[in-house]
Amino acid sequence: EVQLVESGGGLVQAGGSLRLSCAASGFTFDDYDIGWFRQAPGKEREGLLCISRSDGGTVYADSVKGRFTFSRDNAKNTVYLQMNSLKPEDTAVYYCAAGSRPNAGCVYYSGRVYEVEYDNWGQGTQVTVSS
Repeated sequence: EVQLVESGGGLVQAGGSLRLSCAASGFTFDDYDIGWFRQAPGKEREGLLCISRSDGGTVYADSVKGRFTFSRDNAKNTVYLQMNSLKPEDTAVYYCAAGSRPNAGCVYYSGRVYEVEYDNWGQGTQVTVSS
């Protein structure tokens, strides 16, 4: 069974940092496209970054570029989202996702990142940034 479990969310003051983790079971991240997403109350889900399984290329949404960074630990089959210089508008539930389908991937358009056919999602972890 494919499973993704996020952790590391919490309450942080504006300007602070958090590192989210996403542990996978039932599959290996190397074989999937990977992405981090978030959804704030009353808003649509927003793509933050995606990593291509084919060449490791990474795309970041303009809203987080320079503040958020992706990393991975293959030995632990875990990926991370390092979030720095957090703002109140970063408050959301954060999800990691993995795409196994041949057409899975992400598209960068007009500063935003859009996922295509990501079929495995974690349960999410809440991040709250206070002003």
